[in-house]
Formats: sequence, structure tokens, C-alpha cells
Amino acid sequence: MDYDAFTAAHKPQLQSSGVPELFWPELYRKLSGQVFDAGLAFSLLAVDYGEEPRSAEDPVWTLQVSKEGGLKVDDPTAIYLIDHAWTFRTDNARQLLNSHPDLVSRLAVMMGLQQDDEVPPSTYVPRILQDMWRWCNMYSVNADGLSVENRMPIWYVMDEVGSAILHGESPNCRVVPFMHIPEGITYSLLFPTEDIDEGDNLYRDFVEGVPCGSKERDALLLPWQYACLVQEDFSQTEPPKEYFLAGHIEESLPDPDVSPPLIDCNRPLKVYSQYGLVNQYLTDPAYELVTDPADADILWMASHFKEFRELSETNPNQFVNQFPFENVMTIKDLLSIVCRRMARKDTTTPSDADEVSLASNPRWLPVTYNLKTELVQFVSYYQNRAQRGLDNHWIVKPWNLARTLDTHITDSLPQIMRLQQTGPKIAQKYIEHPVLFERAELEASVKFDVRYVLLVKSVDELCAYVYTNFFLRFANKPFQLDDFDDYEKHFTVMNYGEYRLRHMKCDEFVRSWQVQYPGHPWDQIETDICEMLKEMLQGATKVGPPCGIGASAQSRGLYAVDLMLEWTDAGRMRVEPKLLEVNFMPDCQRACEYYPEFYNDVFNLLFLEQENLDVFRRIV
Repeated sequence: MDYDAFTAAHKPQLQSSGVPELFWPELYRKLSGQVFDAGLAFSLLAVDYGEEPRSAEDPVWTLQVSKEGGLKVDDPTAIYLIDHAWTFRTDNARQLLNSHPDLVSRLAVMMGLQQDDEVPPSTYVPRILQDMWRWCNMYSVNADGLSVENRMPIWYVMDEVGSAILHGESPNCRVVPFMHIPEGITYSLLFPTEDIDEGDNLYRDFVEGVPCGSKERDALLLPWQYACLVQEDFSQTEPPKEYFLAGHIEESLPDPDVSPPLIDCNRPLKVYSQYGLVNQYLTDPAYELVTDPADADILWMASHFKEFRELSETNPNQFVNQFPFENVMTIKDLLSIVCRRMARKDTTTPSDADEVSLASNPRWLPVTYNLKTELVQFVSYYQNRAQRGLDNHWIVKPWNLARTLDTHITDSLPQIMRLQQTGPKIAQKYIEHPVLFERAELEASVKFDVRYVLLVKSVDELCAYVYTNFFLRFANKPFQLDDFDDYEKHFTVMNYGEYRLRHMKCDEFVRSWQVQYPGHPWDQIETDICEMLKEMLQGATKVGPPCGIGASAQSRGLYAVDLMLEWTDAGRMRVEPKLLEVNFMPDCQRACEYYPEFYNDVFNLLFLEQENLDVFRRIV
């Protein structure tokens, strides 16, 4: 690759990373010749604390300019390649460390952990996994054709030179990741942003772009320097409508005067479906599948539908399987906002008043903070819980991804602050006292969650049902509040990857439940679940669009609601449902395989007013 080809291939990332064009020719030369000459310009120095113990936040190493005359910002050769000592994804970090003892020893020295050469490297693995958030950096690859999995964040620890550069409020250099396309290898690039004298230390800004002196900056710097934010207000207020519209695809509202579609009972209803399972399992002769949406009475879309005004004006006799602005339920951060509208002030009991008083929430909603817009409030809430000795385990989730992708469980505030930087996320209180289910084949009790299919017929006069044939997902290992990177212990989504999926129909589950928990009848638990779902829908429709679901006479909706059950006190006297998320266009493979009449029943309820009371329960 000649220089012109190099710049053509790498210009977008060099510009987006802010690498001055002055340095590009030298960067090309060093990459072409694999020149790693940082040792000629810098000295790596161990920080000596004498007899004083080093705290966790104190630096282990520092990097000093040793080049005669120092570094000049206008010197076109003043750019240096930094290699990476360790590259990993969070789901394989422990495995990589356990497989590479030499890497563990190297990281232990870099992180100031190794005190005794006689100690086996494996001893340091738990501490490295705990401390690595102070040392690692992140990038992600976005390219056409890449799967969602391959777009997940990639973390790395720079070599000894890069890792020794300290944070400074007045930085004199920058370090940015750079993927060299011909090799398919990522390096880091070090270059000065001002002249640096010989003998001076290098400093970079660990949280670039965040204003100095801001509370947000204090929060994001917590992995490296402590800040007390307990006095900050951690209460949550509903954001303005602009928040609900941010990043939202433009959506029109239907003509409110349009009457509901008229159904001609003398012929089958024509259905256009983008979902293969509907085409396969909708067998009732009351329906006829068509391939042209213009011919359809019912549009069953797998993609998001936004043209409600146009539909009401041009096809007023056509149904669609979505409601305007239903995303307030199906996007995780918005769901927590609309659910908080149902908070009550009188739900605490003496045993849990101290904990509940920290947040204004309906009891069935785990406390949830947006790590972008409520970062300072979250840190304050976390630190207030810590002061009171309350559990502080959190699950950090992306707003818009499913299948637990880029989802993490931790009680480490530094880790949460680093995860915040990988994309929009929420932090939701982890359920530390889940109701467990005994799996006889494992001779152990495991986590499980429950999925209910929720059917919404109207929102102006709220009408909704649950499909009482609920679905279950189980963890594969006994539950304990540890080893949070052990997927099969803490997660229940086993129908992707190479995990063992435990199949169980709800009737079998209820029979086992009655044996395991005879004092907690499932009928009562399901009643509580239905009440929770009713309140959730009331919160989601309490306010009009864009802050709530919009009414549409032509709309019907099917959603999957995932929930868990939690013991509400240490004495295990009460089981309470906890809402986790609501899914748009859920995977209904199991529903169809377990109950082949699933879509016939669903369509008959939504479009023909035929209620099969054996499988549906009206909740509002």
C-alpha cells in the first residue's frame, strides 16, 4: 500500500480521531516499517512512595520525555505507535487470563499488583478483573455487513508505555486507537498537543470532551479519582417532550375522526405479514394471506411503521399491528419514565422503608437511571445506597439491543462509569433476592424469568389482554451473587449461541411451583402480574404523543413482557413481580411450537372480537 492508498483508506478514522495531517506521512512510514521507537523519546519510571503505602488511585508508573530538546507539537515525526498488551471482550476476559499466565504476570506488574514472584499468576486474575477498568480503553468497529455481535465494544490495555501516561486536567498529549487496515491490527497513536520539555511527564485527558469543573466530569473520572456526590439531588423528573423525540424517526399521527375499519364477515380478512411465523401458523379460514400490502385488510409489519396519518387518510379500512409512539414502552429508558408516572408514596413498609425512600418508583419497577442524562443523579444514588449499607448490584443495558448483548452486572461504580462510554445505556437495580426455581436435573435452584404476551386493542379507551400461556427461561447454573461474568449463572436467554436451553411449558411449571412454593399460589402471583401490566399501560397512555402511546382506531399491538419475581423481604413472606422490559416484534417461535393455535387465537381476539377465555385474560 503506497502513501496515497494509505491515506485514502485511513483518512476517515484519522480525521474522526483528530490526528493532525502533519503526522500522517510519519505514521505511514512507521506502520510500513513496523517502527516502535517510543523508547528513544520516553522513559518509563516507577513511582516511588517510600515507606508510604500506595492507594488504589495512586499511579504505579509514569512516562517522561527523555528526548533531547523535548517534543515539539509542530515536529512531523512526533507521533508514536503504542502496542496493545491485551485485547478482549468482556465476555471472554476471564477465559483469556486463565489461558495466558504470562499475560497475567505482565498485567500484574503493570497494575502494581505483583508483590511476590513465588505467587502463581492465577492468584492475580480476580484482582485484574476488578482493577482493569482503570487501565483499559475501548473501540468498536462499524462496517457494512458486520453483525450486531461483531459491532460490540472491544476493550484493550495498552503496553507499558501507553498505560503509564497519566490523566491530567491540563493534558499535553493525546492517545487514540487506530486500526491499520492492511494488518487488521489496532494500535494506539501518541502525539503531543503542545510542546513538552525534556524531563516533563506526559498527561492526557481520560474523559475528553467533558467540561472541566462539571459534576459529570467528576462522575466519569471516578475510576481514577474519588469524588463525593452524595449531596447531589438523585431524584428523577420526567424530561420534556424533546427528549422523547431525540433520535426518533419522524412519525405521523392518525386523523382522530377516522372510524374503526369495517370488517366484511362474508369473506376472509386479507393479511399481509412480514413475519414468517404468521404466514406459517395463521391457518384459520377467516384469514387469507396476500403478498401485496395494498390488497391487505391487516398489515402485520416486522419493521417499524410510522405513517399513521397517511394510513388513516388513504386506507381507513386497514389495520396495522402497531400503535403511534409505542416506543415509549419498547425502549428501555423510556419505559422506566412512563412507569414512574404510576409511583405511589404510600407503598413502603417498615422493613424496607429505608430502601424505598431513596426513589420514587412503583414497587414493581427496579430503580432505573439513564447513564447519559442522569449520570450525576445515578452516582449520587449509588453513593447514598453505599452509605446506608444497601446492596449496590446493577445491571447495565443498552437502550436498543436485545438478547443481553453488551449487558453487564456489577457492583463496581468505576466499571459502570466506563461502560457508560460504550453507547447509550441504562443502569437498573439488579434483583439480588430473586425467587429461584429448582431444576431437578441440576439438583440446584436457578434464576428464571417469565415472558407474557401482551395484546393491546385500544389506548383511548384502554383495552388489553394477556396470553395466559406464559413462557419460561432458566439459567443453567445455581444462582449466587458472585461471578457476574458467568453468563449461565446470571442470564436466562439460552436460545442463542451454544447454551443448553431448558424447555418447560407453563402447565408443568405451575405444577412444580405448587410443590416448591405451596404458600404462594400461582393464581395470586398472576393476578399481581396482570395488575402490574395494567399500571404499566396506564402510565404509557397517561400522556399523549410523543410522551405516551397514541390512539389509533386502526392499530392493534402484540408485545412480549419479560419479568422476574423477587422476595420483598428477608423472611421471604411475599413474592413480587418486577418488570424488566417490553419487546417489539418478539420471537414467537416457542409460542407457535408449544401452542399451534397461537396466531389464530391472537388474530381472532385482535380483529374479530373473539375472546378465547381459555388462553386470554383481560387486564383492563
